[in-house]
Amino acid sequence: QVQLVESGGGSVQPGGSLRLSCVSSGDTFSISWWRQAPGKEREFVARIYGESLLYGDMVKGRFTISRDRAKNTVYLQMNKLNGEDTAVYWCENLDSRGRGTQVTVSS
Repeated sequence: QVQLVESGGGSVQPGGSLRLSCVSSGDTFSISWWRQAPGKEREFVARIYGESLLYGDMVKGRFTISRDRAKNTVYLQMNKLNGEDTAVYWCENLDSRGRGTQVTVSS
């Protein structure tokens, strides 16, 4: 089973940026990012499928998903962060899910 490990979370002020990484022990052909805030349902953030990119409505224009095949890593560049982006973020594919990384946006 493929293992996925996220990193890059942390605390940032509103308007700031963070870049999350998802390192895969296997391929990165199809990787999705999801998030969940306390008391809320999980929310789709972004997906990279081959060369296709898909984003959730709440992050379009602010977040960018990308892949480095040589490093078996998928990135999530997050810009213009706001309080609504505070959540645990994790990456997953069809078979596996990482443990997640906390992102906190607060002044």
